[in-house]
Amino acid sequence: MSTFTAVVTHDEDQYVATCPEVGTVSQGDTVEEAVANLSEATGLYLEEFHVHPLPRSILTTFDVVGAANA
Repeated sequence: MSTFTAVVTHDEDQYVATCPEVGTVSQGDTVEEAVANLSEATGLYLEEFHVHPLPRSILTTFDVVGAANA
């Protein structure tokens, strides 16, 4: 088993999950479904293409001074 990063965004009525280490993307009606679908898609991708994933991503936040509140 390997651990990967899932970045989840909300796009209209679906959640979209992306794995930045491999580049796979999936979606679902909930965050949990999107991540489960991403896990399956990533596993299938790695089985098929035997690629070496990029090093694990670091996810953080930052502030922008003077940015309008969205």
